[in-house]
Parts: sequence; C-alpha cells; structure tokens
Amino acid sequence: MSVKSLVSISDYSKEKILQILDKAAAFEKNPNQKILDGKVVATLFFEPSTRTRLSFETAVNRLGGRVIGFADASTTSGTKGETLKDTIKMVSNYVDLIVMRNPIEGAARYASEISNIPVINAGDGANQHPTQTMLDLYSIKKTQGRLDNLNICMVGDLKYGRTVHSLIMAMSHFNPTFSFIAPDELKLPEQHKMFCKSQGIKFEEHSELNEQNIADTDILYMTRVQKERFTDLFEYEKVKNVYILKNSLLEHTKPNLKILHPLPRVNEIEQEVDENEKAYYFQQAKNGVYARQAVICDLLGL
Repeated sequence: MSVKSLVSISDYSKEKILQILDKAAAFEKNPNQKILDGKVVATLFFEPSTRTRLSFETAVNRLGGRVIGFADASTTSGTKGETLKDTIKMVSNYVDLIVMRNPIEGAARYASEISNIPVINAGDGANQHPTQTMLDLYSIKKTQGRLDNLNICMVGDLKYGRTVHSLIMAMSHFNPTFSFIAPDELKLPEQHKMFCKSQGIKFEEHSELNEQNIADTDILYMTRVQKERFTDLFEYEKVKNVYILKNSLLEHTKPNLKILHPLPRVNEIEQEVDENEKAYYFQQAKNGVYARQAVICDLLGL
C-alpha cells in the first residue's frame, strides 16, 4: 500500500492546491481543535530552522497532537554514523507523520520511499519547500483575492532559493507573469526557465531592483542571499547586499502590491519597510500555521 507524502509541490494538482487553501482558510477561522488527539508527529531538522519548525509544531499542538524530534542533528545518532535510512525506519515506528528538513537535495524523496508513514519535506537543500509554497499561495490569494493572472517579481537568490523554485512550479497553474531580478551569480537556473517556457509562462530577467522594474508588480517576493549555500565566501560577500528594499522604491508601486519574504531576512528589506502597509512578510509567516495544519490533516486523512 502506497503512503501519501508531500515532497514536491508537483505532488499536488491544481485542484488539490485549491482544496488545501480552502482547508487553511477554515483553520484560520478555528485553529484550535482536537483533530490530532492521539497523534504524534516527528520533526526531524538536520538543518537550522525557526519559522518552519515552530509553525509545524504550533500547527500540531493547536490541533491536539504531540510533537517529538530534534532541531540539531549533532544531538542524534547520525553523529555515530547512523544512515538516513535507519533514522527514518526507526522514527516511523514511533509516530504517525514525519516532517523533515535536510541539506541534501533528494533526501525527502528518499525518506518518503522508505517510510511506511507520510513524510513532509520541510526543505531539502536548494531543491523544494512545498509547505512554504502553500503558505505563499495562501498569502497571495488572501491579499489579492485571486491566484490567476498576477504579476510576480522575485528578487535575490534565485539560484539556490528553494522557495522560489517551488512557487514557480505552483503558480504555473494560474497564468502568472514573472519578473526575475538577480545578479549574474544568482540567476534562476536554466531548468526553471525551461519549465516556464514549456508551460507558456511569460517572464523577463533583470539585474537591477528599481522603480521601473517593479512598477506593475502585484507580489514582490524578496529572498535572502543564502550564505550557507556558498562554498566560496568571497562570492557571497560580493552579492550579499546587492538588493536592499526601501520605502522610497515603493512610492509609485500598485496600491495592491504586497511584499512577501520566506524569512529570515538579513539586509535585503530595510526595517523601515515593516511599517509600510504593503509589507506582508510577518503575516505570511503566521499563515504558515494554517497552511501546515491543512497539509498535515490531509496527509493523515482527517
């Protein structure tokens, strides 16, 4: 018997995405329920996390479930040489669902193939982060009233940004127009541009963040330059502060514009922007609880 997991946003059809978003809206209205009473969820974080881990744990706790797991791989038997296979096989004996973050691309897919319980990919290297995508979609729909025919501008680390890669795939169902702003070192990988072309998605590329390039944008998706993905720290220092969003850049943008960011931020959004009515990244993080409640309950058939 095959077990349902969420490893890639491509595991969800358009219909499933919309169904999960409807469930998330219901959980926002009533987040405290006893749906997971008697259920145990493992959060296995082989890579640091704040929002993702805490929002998953909050989602489970608010639904009456319990959480076990670790937030630091150095405290696990992996330091003794235990394989990922053995860890997953062992943990799946204890719990009803596994949430896993791992720095190795493909680790979540591998875990889902050897586990006899559902696995949720909470980020695998620079590859995918599907529940972040679901909360992004929920935030977009909530602020724009729709998902179709939007202009979405993605800024920063488009090479290693797994949230960017997942969101592009998800939005392919909704006829977006993308603007990709990145330095040469962090441009969107060719495979994702080929995906856009294969889906008939319009996009353009720029190297500068300026008023002209964001004038028609509905969603401005800022990202952090990820130091942990660089093997050459000189290359990181060259690009870490290349884009900094300030209020002055937002003066002539569309009134419905909302600024999203998967967080954490470093320097790419000035703190003055936090008070701007177009800033939405903290509410976006809050939406993660409802989106993850919806995903968890769906995978457990509840």
